[in-house]
Amino acid sequence: MWRIWRLIDPLRVLVAQAVFLFGIAVMIHLILLSTNKYNWMDGPAPAKKAAAVQTAPTATVAVAQLSLSK
Repeated sequence: MWRIWRLIDPLRVLVAQAVFLFGIAVMIHLILLSTNKYNWMDGPAPAKKAAAVQTAPTATVAVAQLSLSK
């Protein structure tokens, strides 16, 4: 094992490992912050499902309104 460290500089290996692990940690935190469930800074976003149902009528409602107007 000691022969490997004669070929590779240990300081470069440790710096590369630290940079890699820091990059992985930042990526994981940004992925978690982009989700609704695990966003610890803003909290869960309010549900907008009810507003979407009221503003966009479905096709069956539109057909029912057309048949009633005749």
